[in-house]
Amino acid sequence: MESLRLKTNYRCVPSLQQFYTGGPFVVSSDASFIACACADAIKIVDSANATVRSTLNGDTELVTALTLSPNDQFLFSSSHSRQIRVWDLSTFKCVRSWKGHDGPVMCMASHPSGGLLATGGADRKVFVWDVDGGYCTHSFKGHGGVVSCVMFHPDPEKQLLFSGSDDGGDHATVRVWDISKAKKKNCITLDNHRSAVTSLAISEDGWTLLSSGRDKVVTLWDLHDYSNKKTVITNEAVEAICVIRAGSPLASSLDSYRKNAKKQASSQMLYFVTVGERGIVRLWSSEGAGCMFEQKTSDVTASIDEDGSRRGFTSAVMLPSDQGLLCVTADQQFLFYSLDCTEELLQLNLTKRLVGYSEEIVDMKFVGDDEKFLALATNLEQVGVYDLASMSCSYVLSGHTEIVLCLDTCVSSSGRTLIVTGSKDNSVRLWESESANCIGVGKGHMGAVGAIAFSKRKRDFFVSGSSDKTLKVWSMEGLSDNVTVPINLKAKAVVAAHDKDINSVAVAPNDSLVCSGSQDRIARVWRLPDLVSVVELNGHKRGIWSVEFSPVDQCVVTASGDKSIRIWSISDGSCLKAFEGHTSSVLRASFVTRGTQIVSCGADGLVKLWTVKTNECVATYDHHEDKVWALAVGRKTEMLATGGGDAVVNLWFDSTAADKEEAFRKEEEGVLKGQELENAVSDADYTKAIQIAFELRRPQRLYVLFSELCRKREAEDHVDRALKGLGNEELRILFNYIREWNTKPKFCYVSQYVLSRVFNIFPPRDIVQIKGIGELLEGLIPYSQRHFSRIDRLVRSTFLSGYILSLMSVIEPEAQQTESKGEFPLQSEIDIPNKENGIEEEVYTTENTVSKKRKSNKSRHGSHKKIKDVAYNKVEPIQL
Repeated sequence: MESLRLKTNYRCVPSLQQFYTGGPFVVSSDASFIACACADAIKIVDSANATVRSTLNGDTELVTALTLSPNDQFLFSSSHSRQIRVWDLSTFKCVRSWKGHDGPVMCMASHPSGGLLATGGADRKVFVWDVDGGYCTHSFKGHGGVVSCVMFHPDPEKQLLFSGSDDGGDHATVRVWDISKAKKKNCITLDNHRSAVTSLAISEDGWTLLSSGRDKVVTLWDLHDYSNKKTVITNEAVEAICVIRAGSPLASSLDSYRKNAKKQASSQMLYFVTVGERGIVRLWSSEGAGCMFEQKTSDVTASIDEDGSRRGFTSAVMLPSDQGLLCVTADQQFLFYSLDCTEELLQLNLTKRLVGYSEEIVDMKFVGDDEKFLALATNLEQVGVYDLASMSCSYVLSGHTEIVLCLDTCVSSSGRTLIVTGSKDNSVRLWESESANCIGVGKGHMGAVGAIAFSKRKRDFFVSGSSDKTLKVWSMEGLSDNVTVPINLKAKAVVAAHDKDINSVAVAPNDSLVCSGSQDRIARVWRLPDLVSVVELNGHKRGIWSVEFSPVDQCVVTASGDKSIRIWSISDGSCLKAFEGHTSSVLRASFVTRGTQIVSCGADGLVKLWTVKTNECVATYDHHEDKVWALAVGRKTEMLATGGGDAVVNLWFDSTAADKEEAFRKEEEGVLKGQELENAVSDADYTKAIQIAFELRRPQRLYVLFSELCRKREAEDHVDRALKGLGNEELRILFNYIREWNTKPKFCYVSQYVLSRVFNIFPPRDIVQIKGIGELLEGLIPYSQRHFSRIDRLVRSTFLSGYILSLMSVIEPEAQQTESKGEFPLQSEIDIPNKENGIEEEVYTTENTVSKKRKSNKSRHGSHKKIKDVAYNKVEPIQL
């Protein structure tokens, strides 16, 4: 049998994040990303898998308007602060900003040329701005209310700007502004709507303007004479209108469909899409103002506003390159549709659903044997089932009338994937995953159902716990494979289990026992099927949030609000192990690695990995910003999924083997690089040696190389060649090393030399771009000042030494000359023929005289005057 390998590390992959809280959004020209308003920030989201590419933080006010330049290079935004910002999407930085409106900017649009920006505000004004200069080129006044939408004519040759507003009462207008220089303030008013104008669109030929409003009509305007061509009654408040491009496959299919329906399609036929409060997509034709297609059922849970109006869809966009239709719902979901059109049938298929805001996640479980889906219970009445590959919501389980609090999944003996849910509406529901149909409803609890669990072996029953303090066992007998109408589930056994709310239930691997944990601080084990009490697990000081049976031992793990995790023996109810380390309530705990390890999560936002045998916390992860309510463990791969109050779902993969391989690979590379470094040093290739030392992150070796170079004649050339190949990140590391070396007087000379070469090679504009350079330079300045002060003191002290040496050079020649005259009376005669040999001979003679000085005891008074003259003559040319 393969030896058990304990896990040492998990790798976190953020899979589902909050990226849209309602309001403006804009889709790129190739539909590769979406810029969404998320409270006071802007999220750049990948439309393929809902991952957040970048977050743009403006001010602390809510974002009110967004638009993109035609080439997707710049993003324009505005918020309640009235500040208009221009973001460069290559660097994700704000490159320009200005303020112009007297109220919040409610809508904006970019000119097809990209040089102009139009904004409409709550101050009833429309401005046109020069993007490069940031100044206003046109100011239009005339609307009687908030400007709700603006749009440039898509043809750059037609200098027209359209705006719609809600003028109050039963009046709303569309205005056409001429922005050409010849007619700077020309305005034409189109008056047909009786409620707020919500959307504008232009036909492909550029001569028909479509406007929609909450007065339940769509108006077609002829731009030749600005007359009302047609009014289409939609019978719902329309939030968005989109024109279908004439040459697209969808328009061709609609032409074929009309011909088969015995309706001749004219060359001037115009097709458009409307979405609104009913949450359905409808296709219209301009001829006859008839509805060609209408969704039979809505994919949206229509919400009700405070004023009682329904809100299904809030916006829609036709995606480029015939990628379909994107609709946005009032509950922050992005629905991607594709239209399949045959000769006799029109069908709208929902291809992808991205959830922008998933509320607080309270429970989750993996779905199916392959575990490619994840079921989430949030603070909603529906349960979303997500595809882990794209993190799009594959389908929604709708049926509960109150918030879903708990769920569990299993694969039945017949191979069907089942999901069971418990809700605040006091009921439990059984769902068939593939068809997303409810096949069973269980009613009988008198309180909210907060805990539920399938049987593990036979999978023919499930257990539920409720705030009514009772535990129920529900039978799944009588379920057929072709159930169309939900059947009523029956409870096989009921017991008053606890004195307070039941928070968690778990079924033993052999289906013989069930354990329940309650807010009364007690966990109890019951024998199935009659729910006879077996043992009471008493010892926690706060309520118990989670219980689970060990897959291999006769024990139960519990997680409590007293910040601890405990393992209990089923035989006698004794506490076998206790794990403490969380700083707040532990909300979930599950066995992994065949029961030898535990994964826990808590209200402190932490996820911890424990080893049962040693009571040791192997790893702690902090990837959540709020309480972690939900924890799901894969049955086969033991992949983890966590979610909580921050509306974020994180997937965790076991990276123990990968980390071990990576560490071995790095060690092997380090050995090879180390040998390469030694070879470069032995070959005196200092440039290559310095580069390798940087790669290996060896500051001590790097210092030795620089110090060796400082002693060479071509030091500057070697150092300059090595430094020129460094990037910004390596320069930051070098500055960090220099700062450390500069703190010690022994190393400061090398650090100052390298620093001077860096400043000589790199211009200041490149140095200031280094991340954290300000902090690094602040650490260099005080020690550099201290080193230069010390050097200055040393230089000044040399003045005294020089003075002393000069005095000594005056005194010593007297002794030299006296000794010379005593022992060598003909010294002056010897010096005469050597004068032509220069200064070197004089110095040599003087040195010989000094060497004889200490041996002479003769009187030197007789020739004092002559010696003095000679001494001065010899010292003057060699002054210090």
